[in-house]
Amino acid sequence: MNLSQLAHLVALLETGSFTRAAEALHLSQPAFSRSIQLLEGELGPLVDRIGKRNEPTPLGRLVGQRARRVLAEVEEIRREAEMLAQGETGAIRLGLGAAPSALLSVPLMQHLLDRYPKLRVKLSRGPTESLLVSLRERVLDALIVHIRTLDNEEDLDVAPMPALASGFICRPGHPLLALRQAALADVLRYPVVSTGLSPEIRRRLAGAAAPAGFELHMECEDISYLFDIVERSEAVFLGVLASARTLTEADRLVRLPPPPDFDIQAHFAFVTLRGRSISPATRITREHCFQIIREAAGGQGLSPSPSAPGIRSAPFP
Repeated sequence: MNLSQLAHLVALLETGSFTRAAEALHLSQPAFSRSIQLLEGELGPLVDRIGKRNEPTPLGRLVGQRARRVLAEVEEIRREAEMLAQGETGAIRLGLGAAPSALLSVPLMQHLLDRYPKLRVKLSRGPTESLLVSLRERVLDALIVHIRTLDNEEDLDVAPMPALASGFICRPGHPLLALRQAALADVLRYPVVSTGLSPEIRRRLAGAAAPAGFELHMECEDISYLFDIVERSEAVFLGVLASARTLTEADRLVRLPPPPDFDIQAHFAFVTLRGRSISPATRITREHCFQIIREAAGGQGLSPSPSAPGIRSAPFP
């Protein structure tokens, strides 16, 4: 038995066809068939040949499952060897939630371009559910998302990042700014837009808006669109305050003083697959992302981010 034979068996089980499997592996069909026969000669019947159909035997299913794990480990060994050879070159494929994307994308890419010009970067933005699928399929190397949106899965290593203040942002001259201190009910009389809210925040807003209840007027993954809407209307943005820092410093938007009893925080996390080797490029990216978040959180006096229930917390080295 050798790795090539195991790879051949996996290809056969995935395609169900000797012809298609041989073509996918760029082998002649006689050579491919001989490889499977040799493996069966050593282990026993692995495939039932029923006419043109090829179905795994119970032994074939078992061997196929283990073969996939063996081949994945071999790929990890190759990957680790490549990473050692690459050093600070290579690539990072990072998935970002909406708020982390607004906060991190530009300073991260600028830092990597200045300090590590040979490092290739691919940033992907989207909802946590789709980013997690890409992470588990190894399309992405890491994610930065809100910790409360993570699955209750044991296959994730989660490094909590410093907490960031969240709140309301509006345009200059907004009627709410004329109030000495707007209550939450006052704010909710205006359209509220956001990249998304946790169930806990939705419940608190619904309580403040009772009996009418609360619904977001607009929800969008592209936070820049939301800021454009807020700048041109009486809508109010609810989310991470630091994500609008450039616009507030330019006096295009204004942070609304927090309503009493509505002091909320955002807790992001750097997420990787447990057991998967961390490349030098990923370590460099993680270190600078933590630095950006620490600087954004500086002076806020917020408590450390908690781990989501059931999620393994991976401390940042």
